[in-house]
Amino acid sequence: MDSPTQTSVPLTRIQKLIGARMASSKRTKPCFYLECKADVTELMGRRHKLSKALGVKITSNAFLIRALALAARQFPLVLGRLDQGSEPPVVKIAGEVNVGIAVNSSQGLVVPVIRQADTKGLAEIALLERLLTQKARSNRLTLEDIEGETIALSNLGAYDIDSFLGIVPPATSAILAVGNVGRSIVPSPGRFDARKTMSVSLAVDHSIVGPEYAATFLTFVAALLGQPERLIQEESQCAVPLKP
Repeated sequence: MDSPTQTSVPLTRIQKLIGARMASSKRTKPCFYLECKADVTELMGRRHKLSKALGVKITSNAFLIRALALAARQFPLVLGRLDQGSEPPVVKIAGEVNVGIAVNSSQGLVVPVIRQADTKGLAEIALLERLLTQKARSNRLTLEDIEGETIALSNLGAYDIDSFLGIVPPATSAILAVGNVGRSIVPSPGRFDARKTMSVSLAVDHSIVGPEYAATFLTFVAALLGQPERLIQEESQCAVPLKP
């Protein structure tokens, strides 16, 4: 029985479901965690002009979704899931890069999915992200909107969080967690520069992905964010090489 100083807040159906799924994931997935900084000075500088040119608001999340999707296509093991039913057990790699984006709604945390995100340009990703976010916050998501996630993204930068570690959703083996954009002093030859940077951290299932592979994947994501010309291209195949 509650004391006079306590109040009880009932959990929503979604909160119960998410809580159970996350607890199951923590118990069954042996995860490890990595973090690095991405230099997003050029990306942030181009965002507003690009929005005008494309006729749609390009959010930071749109860049993040595209970078994560292109990196997952390059490192497909992060899309893998362990099939314990096989003998011996095997890792089955998803045939699509479907990015689940964590959205806070009145009912709790929901994760709508942008399907085949690696084949979509920034404008299409931005439009889909806005539509799915609106549907999530008005409790209008359909089953199709939330099915098929193969990798996840959570961004708490809007809440002024520097960095955090995500929990890998049950249907995936990796989640990218992103903090806010801050200023960092970066050494350059003969001088120091003020740059805009953000923390990107990766939680990944160790039974699927090894540390070296995961580290290479995460630094590839950071490199893409630091070279927005790669992300601005609308084609599914990017021809601009990464700088060493």
